[in-house]
Amino acid sequence: MTRDARDEARRRLSALAEDPTAHWAPAYRIEKDAALVERLMMAAANHQQSGGHAADVTPDDVGAALSLFEDMRHQLDQLETQVIIEARRRDMDWRQVARHQGLNSSQAASQRYQRLMTRLEEIRQGVR
Repeated sequence: MTRDARDEARRRLSALAEDPTAHWAPAYRIEKDAALVERLMMAAANHQQSGGHAADVTPDDVGAALSLFEDMRHQLDQLETQVIIEARRRDMDWRQVARHQGLNSSQAASQRYQRLMTRLEEIRQGVR
């Protein structure tokens, strides 16, 4: 997918985001967590540019940020699975799904979906 196509997709999705629903709650949690990590890293970078460590960014803050990533990955997996299911429900074939995911084949898209489903099931069962 080209940069212009991604920008257009973001514009369309932003318009839809005016009316969020609980079904897409993982997307909003990811956005919130990512914003927290971004603010932390910006604070750290601003202080490093001045030649020192950020006094207000502690090792505990960095550790807290690190702890968010596993949950964010799980939420992204859930969200990607929901979007793929919606694409298939709207009669998109695997070739179309693959193209939008930046994959080279319908088989790759189908296999990715299967891996997502397996990973989510393992998390649900406590295997991961």
